[in-house]
Amino acid sequence: MNITQQFLSADRPLISVEFFPPKTEKGLSSLEHTAAKLLRLEPDFVSVTCGAGGTAAGPTLEISKQLSQQGYSSVMPHCTCVNRSRAEVLESIDDMVEQGFSNVMALRGDPPKGERYFKPAPDGFHYATDLVAALRERQPKLCIGVAGYPEKHPEAYNVMEDIRHLKEKVDAGADFITTQLFLHNHVYFEFVDRCRSAGITVPILPGLLPILSLDQIKRMRTFCDFHVPSPLLYDLEAAQNNPEKMERIGLYWTIEQISELVEGGAPGIHLYLLNRAQTAFYPELFACLSRVRGT
Repeated sequence: MNITQQFLSADRPLISVEFFPPKTEKGLSSLEHTAAKLLRLEPDFVSVTCGAGGTAAGPTLEISKQLSQQGYSSVMPHCTCVNRSRAEVLESIDDMVEQGFSNVMALRGDPPKGERYFKPAPDGFHYATDLVAALRERQPKLCIGVAGYPEKHPEAYNVMEDIRHLKEKVDAGADFITTQLFLHNHVYFEFVDRCRSAGITVPILPGLLPILSLDQIKRMRTFCDFHVPSPLLYDLEAAQNNPEKMERIGLYWTIEQISELVEGGAPGIHLYLLNRAQTAFYPELFACLSRVRGT
């Protein structure tokens, strides 16, 4: 199902979940089990990343097909510019559409590990804006999502430059925006206000990561920069010798985020579950998501 149509027709906030391609056979088996369990959550759509650094387009499509076969009606593979020419990217999109997918998350991709700046492949796309424009021209009926950075893209000079580039992606043909993770809700609401002031009118879906440990925060901050609220950090540090208590603290924080975001008018919630089904079935979090769904 086209996600744009879901946003337009929904009478409640949408719920989506992100998966990533495992690197091992054991991981693939585990993902199949995880995906089967998460069907109980009844997400409106799911997305599939291209793995660390934005690579591995083939596995992304394979996992997307697996999820479709398992019963997910709306699956959104990610598409990046990393290590691929324009022709290779567009051929992969044609293949994706031929196999029945009508949604894509269009991303430039991150620089390789250890490098500061993105380097396009020979005859490759330099920016996500170029990718979006090419996809819109190539497949006019495709629903295209793009990423937004509530706390600014790390390569942007300032916040307003970042918003300008985001508007260029939307003007090129993007249908909606999913944000990188954030832990302060005011960051999201201020980001939305800046977008609306700049003339960006598409849905802006907040992306949330349920925090389970201090180590998880440290790992995630190597991929994207975000501020950690002092009260949350204080509570996690006080409970660092008690993993179960740390999980409860982080999950309750996420529950509060979801409630406030929905009350504030967010069009839905995108969950970065990191292929962990058990996180969504923490009783209080599952109950919160069920309320969002109206079930």
